[in-house]
Amino acid sequence: MSYNTTTRTSTYTVTDIRKTFENCIADIRMIARRTGKWDIDYVDRLGKDILKLAENKYLSCVTIILKRNNTDYQLRAAKFKVNDNGNTNEGDRAGKNYDWPADADTYLSVILSYTDSWHNLSTDQKSKLSADFEIKWTSTSEDLSFSHLSSDNAQLYGSKTYEVQKTNFK
Repeated sequence: MSYNTTTRTSTYTVTDIRKTFENCIADIRMIARRTGKWDIDYVDRLGKDILKLAENKYLSCVTIILKRNNTDYQLRAAKFKVNDNGNTNEGDRAGKNYDWPADADTYLSVILSYTDSWHNLSTDQKSKLSADFEIKWTSTSEDLSFSHLSSDNAQLYGSKTYEVQKTNFK
């Protein structure tokens, strides 16, 4: 009788996190260009904050939402959900953003969701980390279920066992 065993370890590094988020941030840059709502400087600043949180294992999800100006109605969204115990060694390329409209009466919003590790930090620890952020972040009560939109899994970005799964909502 023969037995096969498999051992899997979660040995990703900060380099793997950066590599994974390069594609995620490229995706956000494409959404900004398609919609014409954010300039590249803003996306670069956003990317720095995302990386700072991710590298410290404080980032759970990045959500980009296209909304109507007067009603805040959610038209489209993309969620980038972190999984630090995944199965992929290499991820997909950025893309599938061709149907984000550039309507004049819309705007983009970004929401960062934090891990339990972030929530367990003291107020002083959060303040010290936040002092280096490029963007002044505030809390929100935005409904992120997007129950009125259909969803589909898009790209899976990853390096070693660190993954970011993109889900599109439209």
